[in-house]
Amino acid sequence: MLDFPTPATAALAAAAPAPDRDWWRGAVIYQVYPRSFQDSDGDGIGDLPGITQRLSHIAALGADALWISPFFTSPMDDFGYDVSDYRDVDPIFGTLADFDALVAEAHRLGLKVMIDLVLSHSSDRHSWFVESRRDRTNPKADWYVWADAKEDGSPPSNWMSNFGGSSWEWDAGRQQYYLHNFLISQPDLNFHNPAVQDAMLDVVRFWLDRGVDGFRLDTVNFYFHDGGLRDNPPLAEADWNERTAPRDRPYNRQDHLYDKNRPENLAFLERFRGLLDEYPAAAAVGEVGELIRGVELMREYTQGGDRLHMSYAFDFLNTRLPSIDDIRPVIERFIEGGTDAWACWAFSNHDVTRHATRWAEGEEDRDAVLRLAAVLLLSLRGSVCLYQGEELGLTEADIPFEDIVDPWGKRFWPTIKGRDGCRTPMVWEAEAPNAGFTDGARAWLPIPAEHLALAVDRQEGRQGSLLETYRRFLSFRAGHPSLVKGDIAFLDLGAGCLAFTRTAGSERLLCVFNLSRQAADLALPHDLGAVRLLSEAGALCARLEGSRLNLARHGAAFIQLD
Repeated sequence: MLDFPTPATAALAAAAPAPDRDWWRGAVIYQVYPRSFQDSDGDGIGDLPGITQRLSHIAALGADALWISPFFTSPMDDFGYDVSDYRDVDPIFGTLADFDALVAEAHRLGLKVMIDLVLSHSSDRHSWFVESRRDRTNPKADWYVWADAKEDGSPPSNWMSNFGGSSWEWDAGRQQYYLHNFLISQPDLNFHNPAVQDAMLDVVRFWLDRGVDGFRLDTVNFYFHDGGLRDNPPLAEADWNERTAPRDRPYNRQDHLYDKNRPENLAFLERFRGLLDEYPAAAAVGEVGELIRGVELMREYTQGGDRLHMSYAFDFLNTRLPSIDDIRPVIERFIEGGTDAWACWAFSNHDVTRHATRWAEGEEDRDAVLRLAAVLLLSLRGSVCLYQGEELGLTEADIPFEDIVDPWGKRFWPTIKGRDGCRTPMVWEAEAPNAGFTDGARAWLPIPAEHLALAVDRQEGRQGSLLETYRRFLSFRAGHPSLVKGDIAFLDLGAGCLAFTRTAGSERLLCVFNLSRQAADLALPHDLGAVRLLSEAGALCARLEGSRLNLARHGAAFIQLD
């Protein structure tokens, strides 16, 4: 029997707004590190019900979406980035029913939900790897990257692990090496095998069918390796840079031409995008783990409309208080040629020193620096990722060695202290035990005493606080299409000031940021036409008199061009 719609149901369908397939372009995505956002059961570890409990904070901030770092079943060697079951929730975080409740509440609040997919590698306790390592003839024998030793018994190539040492580990059972770009317990999947690609796309479909709105793809440029296992050459001396390729990591001494960044990646990204396009408005942002050619890969991975929607690299995640030369060339390299590629910019995340420390440590006007960082990030052409606690100005925590849990920090202490310092729990209530993060006796990482004064309840509603600066500017940004999706063009105003216009339709804004430690008195070009300072952008220490713009140190201005 055919089921024809009644006039009433047809009218409802016609009235329902079509989903915005372009919602991601210019979106503000709030990153949640689930272990550290909110604990609901007193075990000291954040969980999915805890995130649901605090979603109103993200909505009130003015974000469009949240990205949740991995919560899948895992032995937690790398705190969830070593997945042993891609289709279930680890018990420390809750259940699939808890995840469904989180999605429902986020959608009720108008938030999109993006989840973190780790497709390049799994845990060595995943059933696929357990089977793969059993022998060389089982059905999953080539689901991972296996290779014979050289004649002298040494590894097949000179490739190095991000976490130190060779990226090859000997397996006595198979009498072969397997590839791991990260921990030994994180073997790399073999994307040259179509069955692996199919299995991973099935995982993507599983979560889309549960209602997620998109994905953050971990290490998206690591999916493929060179089939010939050629050695990486040494990094050219001209590419050495103590910020983007510091010499304290041997990994950075190679030019990673063959263990990642392979051209075969593009065909898989097109398959991935084809699947996402089957759904009403799914989107993805890829993490490009590459320090030398990251911006170029970002552009390549997002142009053309049939690959990723957006991507980010680490160009702004390692800077100290930046200058024009740290920011303008990166943006210009990305938009070179006028492509339709789209970036997603961030200043902090779960893997790097928080920018409140990188930018503002030792600065006498710390709050002004962090306000400048906020409005600058939210004014660049592209989407934006905000990392939990960034809106509070949380600093990098100094974790004693006995409390370090990050395997990277344990291995390279004290030169590299790992990532625990940026992963400490959120501070909700300054006077509450464990700052309101957990009712348990102790949080999984210590909560720094200096964070308590920055707690949400200390900043909420307080005029001029960093939290209220974020809320106010996000509201301002949402009301100006040019700041969300507009084009960008740079101007030379000198005096250490970064200046650009953002243009969408008939709206044109001039954005100026004083990145120097000196006040600036700038003469605006006469060809800009009539100008008007937009005071609703917030108190950012700017004054416009005729065609002269005065900016305090670390000040910013947003000027309407008529």
